[in-house]
Amino acid sequence: MRGICKTFATDSVQTLALRDLDLTIYEGEYVSVSGPSGCGKSTLLTLMGLLDTPSSGQYLIDGVNAHQLSLSEAAAIRAEKIGFVFQSFNLIDELTVFDNVALPLRYHRQSFSRSYIKERVEHCLAKVELSHRAGHKPNQLSGGQQQRVAIARALVAEPAILLVDEPTGNLDSTNGDAVMDMLSQLNDEGSTICLVTHDPRYAGMAKTRLKLKDGQISTPHNVSAQVREPAYD
Repeated sequence: MRGICKTFATDSVQTLALRDLDLTIYEGEYVSVSGPSGCGKSTLLTLMGLLDTPSSGQYLIDGVNAHQLSLSEAAAIRAEKIGFVFQSFNLIDELTVFDNVALPLRYHRQSFSRSYIKERVEHCLAKVELSHRAGHKPNQLSGGQQQRVAIARALVAEPAILLVDEPTGNLDSTNGDAVMDMLSQLNDEGSTICLVTHDPRYAGMAKTRLKLKDGQISTPHNVSAQVREPAYD
């Protein structure tokens, strides 16, 4: 991201949520973005996830210029390159855990075989230690288990990056800690993660810690000296 601005306007008021924001995330990196309520964290994640467009500035994802994408092309990029984990889980209660995790593959523009979908879903459920819950419905699970299902769903299409928005907001401290430990483990295994959180303790678990204030990112504190190839710029 280079010079990103985002303005929200009504008939009488203009609100500048992000201003001249620069951000680069590298392949394999674990980045946290923290800051006070209303500082633009969720707006930033929405732009990164191609759920909205900036008012100005340049955004490239995996070398693709987001400004040149049609709505259908942006949807395809979201499906193939971005995994989302939300505070509210966003699971479908009428579907089993297996079918919730399989959704990104079934709506992928590439047609996957039933055997491949089964293999990927089982692999991702094993990663989050929920293989034994594959046939259950979300409302039969605890909050922590539902968030782990959401992480499995985000991983199933092997995205370039996971965008994680306040993943512990609806969890108690024990389940919240377990989910955050799982994200750290996924990063250790190679997943690229951008986490938005208001909790300084969880923000501190990331290898690169950014603070957002008045719509701009402060100088990052990087606790990882390893140089990586850009994946998300």
